[in-house]
Amino acid sequence: MLRLEWSQVDLAHRGAWIHADQAKARSAIGVPLSREPVDVVRGQIGKDQTRVFVDGQGRPLDEWPTRAQKAWKAACATIGKPRFRFHDLRHTWASWHAQHGTPELALQALGGWKTATMLRRYAHLALEHLRPYAEAQFGRSAERKEETKIG
Repeated sequence: MLRLEWSQVDLAHRGAWIHADQAKARSAIGVPLSREPVDVVRGQIGKDQTRVFVDGQGRPLDEWPTRAQKAWKAACATIGKPRFRFHDLRHTWASWHAQHGTPELALQALGGWKTATMLRRYAHLALEHLRPYAEAQFGRSAERKEETKIG
């Protein structure tokens, strides 16, 4: 993400592309951008000719900058999650998608995972997400019992 170049962004079509050599799975990833990321990227226009993200002095961000790391760690400590890593947001993002009904194949493509097994390592489901399915089954069982008593 930090090494994203303008040649990889198409704001008119709200998309970005991660080259295979930039992706952990070594496969290119097309990334549709929602409104918020488009706004963030637009805010970077004019700061550098090649790179989308630069530091306060206009230098390309090649690695997670020390200043940002310190701020991240301080924020995590403040909320009582001192071991929370930036990468953990990917797990949260995938889990929220799964819990809100994003189809597994769509989520797998959005996240760039090659297999459903890899997707499941990231998309952790909370019990609250599964409870309606348990209740729906219980409700049907109760209805069948009532029908049996009546009929």
